[in-house]
Amino acid sequence: MPKDADAIDLTGMRIKVLIIDDDEPHAQAVAESLERVGYECSTANSGERGVASIESENFDVVVTDLKMGDIDGLAILRKTKEELPDAEVILLTGHASVQSALAAGQGGASMYLTKPLDINELRQAVEKASTRIRLIRKNAELRQSLDEKFGFEGVVGNSPSMNRIIDQLRSVAPTPSTVLIRGENGTGKELVARALHQNSDRKSKPFVALNISALPDSILESELFGHEPGAFTSAVGRRIGKFEYANGGTLFLDEVGEMPVDTQIQLLRVLESRKISRVGANEEIDVNVRLVAATNANLEQLIKDGKFRQDLYYRLKVISVELPPLRERRVDIPLLIDHFRNSIAESHGREAPAVSRDARRALMAYDWPGNIRELRNTIESMVVLDSDGLLDVDDLPRDIVPVGDDDGESPLMSTISGTDSLIGKPLSEVEKYYVQKALELTNGKREEAAALLGIGERSIYRKIKEYGLKNS
Repeated sequence: MPKDADAIDLTGMRIKVLIIDDDEPHAQAVAESLERVGYECSTANSGERGVASIESENFDVVVTDLKMGDIDGLAILRKTKEELPDAEVILLTGHASVQSALAAGQGGASMYLTKPLDINELRQAVEKASTRIRLIRKNAELRQSLDEKFGFEGVVGNSPSMNRIIDQLRSVAPTPSTVLIRGENGTGKELVARALHQNSDRKSKPFVALNISALPDSILESELFGHEPGAFTSAVGRRIGKFEYANGGTLFLDEVGEMPVDTQIQLLRVLESRKISRVGANEEIDVNVRLVAATNANLEQLIKDGKFRQDLYYRLKVISVELPPLRERRVDIPLLIDHFRNSIAESHGREAPAVSRDARRALMAYDWPGNIRELRNTIESMVVLDSDGLLDVDDLPRDIVPVGDDDGESPLMSTISGTDSLIGKPLSEVEKYYVQKALELTNGKREEAAALLGIGERSIYRKIKEYGLKNS
């Protein structure tokens, strides 16, 4: 629990809380109790005024009554998620029910508290919500420091896996160590390599990228090491290779698993000696290059097949960075959607369109075989073709099928089958089934399973314990 303003101030901005309640004395009491521990509070004495505040100001946490005379708390929740997608919402009610609790969870509320309020419980709920806000700010600052020039889309996200990667990159970037980046196509390997360069003492020197798979074997050696005039038939003049051009900086070799074995031997020699020889030359040239390699191939299997040298493999993987596919960190998809729609709209000189709830659900449910690159291309297409300022289901590509309907059905429904057997079963068995399926689909990642189900982390922890489920 925060003891003073500094305890909740990560980036020079205090945590801002909006309290919405048509019971004005109660709203003021809640505000005063939170202000005493350092939060900056505003109040709105009706749902309509609350909506106006949400539309005109930025808030980190919204505390709203569920039952009000004009606009209810669930409508406030939906409006907050549309206008302030990173904000946390806490619902208060004097008339608790299973239906309203489920609706709150599905709508993305972080907490559901009953009246009369326990002030300590309220403060704990706001503090938990604020912790997530601080983490988002911390990661935003880190992403900016990691790669202001290139945006570093590959690490946009707030999932545990991406937080670990960000921490790893922050530690590795200042060192000269060779790095091997592994992950499926489209997961942002080159962006990670650029970020490592931008945050090293080499950033004033060249960053040079070479895709091994895009070059014929016959010219790869010349591309890497250069050549002298007459070294081969078409060698009319001297050519400076990528190693020499990147001297003092960083050389990024993408799809390194496609490198021919003969060239692998030469690369190993360069890594050991820090010297190169142009094709057709006798003298050696000293080079000071940090090598970052990337692959989506199974190098261990290539070693067994005799297609990749084991000694080179160990030279490349001094530091290994594993980028997860997007389907394994679905909780990051909403953040990526907002990042891309804003940056793409800005690059096209237009206002960023909003994204409907149904479109977000469809984008969340899709498996993204092309990963972040596919998501970015999809959002760019939707933004460019948009004509009404709202990205809705009719703007989605044909292969991304909208799921559910307006009743708040989870994207989980589109990924499982065999639910006919649940008809007539007790609600507890149905709930247990869906929680277990969500855990299976997210490989036991509870935060992502909670996002897929549309409930809070605390709720899924409780359900795992209640039903004795396995989450790994």
